[in-house]
Parts: sequence; structure tokens; C-alpha cells
Amino acid sequence: MAVGPVEYLVVAFPGSRFTGAIAPALADAVASKAVRIIDLAFVYRADDGTLETVELDDLDPEDLVSFEPVEGEVTGMLNAEDIRKLGERVPPGSSAALIVWEDLWAVPLTAAVRASGGQLVAHERIPADVAEAAVSAARSAR
Repeated sequence: MAVGPVEYLVVAFPGSRFTGAIAPALADAVASKAVRIIDLAFVYRADDGTLETVELDDLDPEDLVSFEPVEGEVTGMLNAEDIRKLGERVPPGSSAALIVWEDLWAVPLTAAVRASGGQLVAHERIPADVAEAAVSAARSAR
């Protein structure tokens, strides 16, 4: 079974509460079948740096995106140690969403690469600020 690239994102919000403002955009990505949410976790980092995992049941259901678990059991995506390490990167006094997703748009490409004997030799994400600067410079050069 071909699987698309699996990525994660940590989005921090100032204050003690996750905001559901990103939920509609994430829901659109899921509904379009571009991605599948594999794991979702929430943390709060207090002003003194202590970290608290926030359970899904503690959040407003309006602020959440529904997701279908992957068939079978997916292990090792976000374990307690991962959540702790990622949570330590969240600024004190902020809450954060930790999202793991599969890029479903890439599944047919992955299958075609494997079927033709190809292999992935590099996969990196270009930071948003670098990409935005390059696009801005190209537009200015016109």
C-alpha cells in the first residue's frame, strides 16, 4: 500500500486556550482529500515553562477538525516524548496544536515512483519566509 509523505506542524497561539480559527482551513484540506489527519495533540506551556497536555475532550468541539483515523493502528507518530520535545518549543504562556497529516495528493505519485523502480532521495520543506521572499523578489523583478 502506497502512503503519501507524512508531515507534522506545530502551531502556537498566545494565551491559555487553543483557538479554532485554523479549523475551517484544515477542515477544507481534509474535505478536499488533499490530506488525512493522522494525529492531533494540544499542549499549553505555562509562563514558568511547565508543559500541560490538553485532552481533546477539554476543548470546544467547535474548535476541532474531525479526522478519520488511519485503518489499522498507527504507532510512533506522536508519543509522549515527541509531545514533550515539541511542546518545549512553544513560547511560554502559549497553547499549541500539534498536527500530523498524510499528503494524500502524493499517494498516486508515490505508487508510480515505486512501480517504476524509483526511490525518494530527498524531501525537504522550504521555510515559508524563504519561499515568500523568493516569490516577492521574482514579482518585483518583472
